[in-house]
Formats: sequence, C-alpha cells, structure tokens
Amino acid sequence: MKKKGPNFIEQIIEGDIIRGFDKNLLRFRFPPEPNGYLHIGHLKAICLNFNLGKKYNSPVNLRFDDTNPEKEAKEYVDAIKEDIKWLGFKWDKECYASDYFEQLYGWATFLIEKEMAYVDSQTSEEIATQKGTPTTKGEPSPYRNRNKEESLKIFKKMYDGDYKQGEHVLRAKIDMSSPNMLMRDPVLYRVMNISHHRTGVDWKIYPMYDWTHGESDYIEQVSHSLCTLEFEPHRELYDWFLDAISPLEGVRPKQREFSRLNLSYTITSKRKLALLVEENLVDGWDDPRMPTISGLRKRGYTPESLKNFALTVGVSKRENIIDVSLLEFCARAHLNEVAPRAMAVINPLKVKIINYKKDEGEKLDFEINPQNKALGTRKISFTDEIYIESEDFQEGPEEGFFRLSPGQEVRLKNAYIIKAVKVIKDKDGNVNLVMCEYDEKSRSGSNTPESNRKVKATIHWVSSSQAVKAKVNVYDRLFKVEEPGKEINIIDEVNENSLETKEAYVEGYLSDSLPGQQYQFQRLGYFVRTDNKKALEFNKTVGLRDRWKK
Repeated sequence: MKKKGPNFIEQIIEGDIIRGFDKNLLRFRFPPEPNGYLHIGHLKAICLNFNLGKKYNSPVNLRFDDTNPEKEAKEYVDAIKEDIKWLGFKWDKECYASDYFEQLYGWATFLIEKEMAYVDSQTSEEIATQKGTPTTKGEPSPYRNRNKEESLKIFKKMYDGDYKQGEHVLRAKIDMSSPNMLMRDPVLYRVMNISHHRTGVDWKIYPMYDWTHGESDYIEQVSHSLCTLEFEPHRELYDWFLDAISPLEGVRPKQREFSRLNLSYTITSKRKLALLVEENLVDGWDDPRMPTISGLRKRGYTPESLKNFALTVGVSKRENIIDVSLLEFCARAHLNEVAPRAMAVINPLKVKIINYKKDEGEKLDFEINPQNKALGTRKISFTDEIYIESEDFQEGPEEGFFRLSPGQEVRLKNAYIIKAVKVIKDKDGNVNLVMCEYDEKSRSGSNTPESNRKVKATIHWVSSSQAVKAKVNVYDRLFKVEEPGKEINIIDEVNENSLETKEAYVEGYLSDSLPGQQYQFQRLGYFVRTDNKKALEFNKTVGLRDRWKK
C-alpha cells in the first residue's frame, strides 16, 4: 500500500515549525462534552489528536467541556475515559473546563472593567430578535451602554446566586453589524441554578462554550485547537477572546478545522441518540446497535478496526458521507486476521448419518485460523447425529441450489461428504430430520482420492451430542434510511427489525470462552462472547461479506 503523505493539518503544523514555532511546545487536546457517550463521529477527532501527539512526541490533554450541568453527568465522564483507554490512547492531563471557572470569571470581570462586556437584562427571545439576520444588521441592546460599575455589580450578584435563570446574561461588546452573526455581542455567561457533577452547587453562573474554549486552550498551553468544520465561523470569536485578555504569555493557541465524520445509515448527534435511549428504542447508550464506541465494543468491533477505519477515511476539509460498509469492511479485515474459527448453527435442522457406526464418534482436525498457520489446529467432535443450518437443505431444490438435497452430495466442513436419502416430517409437513449416508473414505485431510473428491458445496455443522445451546443476537442496521433525520423524525426511521435473537447450537468448547473474545463462526460471520453471566451468549459483529453493496 502506498504510504499517504501528510494531511492538511500536519502540513499546517509543519509550516508553523518551519516558521519558527518550537516543536517542543506542541500540545493537542480532545475536548468532549460529558453529555452522552462517545460515538463513531468522535473517532476521527480522537485519532487525529492522539496520532498527532504520537507523531510529534507531544502531550495530548483530555479536557471535558463541562459547562452545561443540565445535561452532563459523571456516568458520561467515566464512559468517555473508558472508551479512549480501550482504543489504546493515553492522555497527558485530565482537565475540565470547570477547573478554570474562577479564572474565567476573573477574565470576564476584567472585560467588564475594560468596557468590552456588559450585563444584558433582556429576555433570550428579545436578544435573538435584535441580533438581526445574516442579511440584516443587528440592533444594539438597550443595555449595551450600561455603565461598567452597574454591570460589575449585577454580575457579582449573578455570581452570588441572587437572580433567577433568564433575568440577566453577560455579553461581550463586539459588533452588532458584523456579517458573522457570532460576533454580534455573544453571550458569555448565563444564570443556571443547577448542581454540577463536579462543583456541586458552588456556581450559579456558567460560561458559554465559545468563551470557555479558547481561554481553556490558553490556560493549558494547547498549540493547535482542532475542531470540526461547523466551528469555522467561531474562529474569529476564538481569536477575539484571546486578544481581549492580552497580553498573553507563552503559546497562543490557534484554532483550525477539519470535516466531521458522517456515516450512512447512522446518527452522530448526541441529542438524537439520547432520544433513542429516552424512548427505550435501544437498551442504553452501549446497545450494540448504537454507533457509540461502547456499543461498537459490545458488538465486537476491535480498537484496531476502528482506528484503521479512521486512518482510511483520512482528514480533509470537504464534508461527505462515508458508506457504513467501509466501517464493516475494516472490522471484517481485522477480525479475519485475529479471530479463531468455530462452528455454530443458528437455525438448526437435525441430520442422522445412518451408516456411521462409530459409537463414540471421532475427533477431527480443525484449523484455528487459516490466516495464522502458526496457531495450528484443534480437535472437533464428529458423531452420527449433527445439526446443520435449515437453509442448507431443500427437499425440492430450486435451480442453482447446490447444498444438501435428496440424492445430492455436500461436504461437511473439515469432515465427510454426505448424501440425503430420506426426510422425516412433523404432522404439519415440516422437515425435522434428514437421514443421510456418508462416504467413509472422504474425510477431509485423509489424503485418499475420495478426500479430494470435489462436490459443489461445503456446509458447516455441529455434533448434536457435543454442542451446547447459546443465545445469539443478530443485528441489522438501526435505521432504514441512508440519511436518518434528514426528512422526518428519526423515531419513524428506526428499523423495527434491527435485532433478532435466536437460540443456536455452538461447539461445546465455546462454553469456556471469555467475554469479549471474538470468533468467526464458519459461513455465518464474526461474533463476540458477551458478558452475560447467566447464559452463553454471542453478539454478531459483522457478516463475512457486505450484504448492502449496491
């Protein structure tokens, strides 16, 4: 594979170094808001920042943007940290915007004293109205010229908790006619009498993201603050706030933007994902159908497959939608290399081999992983009664059907060639047992002419006496449409058939598997053992091929 050149973010950093920036002062950060679990859309930013840290041997901070206590919780903080660790990344400092509340409050007071900020006593609706539109200028607030002494007094009382939410806000005094709507006297602080998951009830006012962002970067001496493209208009405000607290010492951070990761058939809005959880359409944020990192982990995706997906997608400034089949391909490619093979039957049909006379059965060689010959083989049990997939038998075969049918031979994986000779049906006419004969000399790997005899199909199986029952969760895509949420409410676009639970038969040795262990079930796909302590259970990760390819 041809090695990729530096992406445009790396080119920016290299340019800064060439122009004299001290490489030893490089520092990056990943700044999640703890109002939900990390999802696949965050993966690009995580990998970008931590890979830059690795490339330049530079520290990367994990900073939680915890400025909205109404929607945040420690549960989300813990889940975010666990996901990043699972991906294999290590942060230098664990930081929180709430660590800087005192400093941010002090700087806000400084802006009032410099008459660069004022307390506005309008309602949020009035403020929104007088901001104007992208094509019309805004109107100044009647409080814009409020004297700084009065603003300082009210702001202090806001800090002390003397006002209700919505009575006052603190706004920066910038330009109500700016073509950039964000520069039209943005709100810096609002009153929120809500307990914070870290600071409790100490604070009655909370800073807005734009005010917190650049100032937190400066406090931490972040050199390059990397954001997705929707924050590009915010860069002007980011720089204005840094100018406002100048002179600055040390590194002045710079914001640069890249395209976000959009995936077909997938929602990457925490607000909409939260709605699915709240409406009980999924079993929590880590439901294997969810596009969260935790959900993908429970589904059986590996850290390597997700990081390879991010690398394959790359870093650009152009917004596009990545086909979800690429994500599935990356999972399949890595699991093919590392997952041991096993046999399982999800829709069982019993087969009786009437001419097999070995009472104790026999042990056959089974390759652990053909991609890694060094792993060698293990033994599997073969007996006169086995289970096969019901779809692998047709009594009256349709044209082009080459699997088991009366008079037609098929090879059992790693075992013998068999031929159906009779079927037994229940009272409703359903086939519940297929009587077969086997070719004793056709055992795979026996180096006889019969063992190399060609038949048109090979099917998997499990011994009925040696197999154990297992719960198997087979997943389909959570949404029925390629761009959920674009046309109608996402609730109406949820795939009601996104989960099918089956009682399967699997090899007995899988009873000793550990939670998180992945397997390739022959011909069925890749599966992972769950942490269900009450029953043997597997989640299907991905099939052996792309079912959705157009």
